[in-house]
Amino acid sequence: MRKEVMDYLKSQKELKEFVREQPLWYRKLTRNPYDLESMQISSLHYYKKTIPHQVEKFSNGVQMASMMFHMFQSMRNQ
Repeated sequence: MRKEVMDYLKSQKELKEFVREQPLWYRKLTRNPYDLESMQISSLHYYKKTIPHQVEKFSNGVQMASMMFHMFQSMRNQ
């Protein structure tokens, strides 16, 4: 792998861990070092950091809070 790519991965801890967990990307970057952007996008999907994942996480939190609120209300009314 090219030194520039290695240096970039060393500076980005999360991407470095992603390459360790997904060795396929090590091979891909060795063959095509300009594929960094694709790797970053794949990393965002792997760690569930895309906008749809964040919206889903927020929605689940709101849904849980709503459920708890209704449960407390029903307990209070009894």
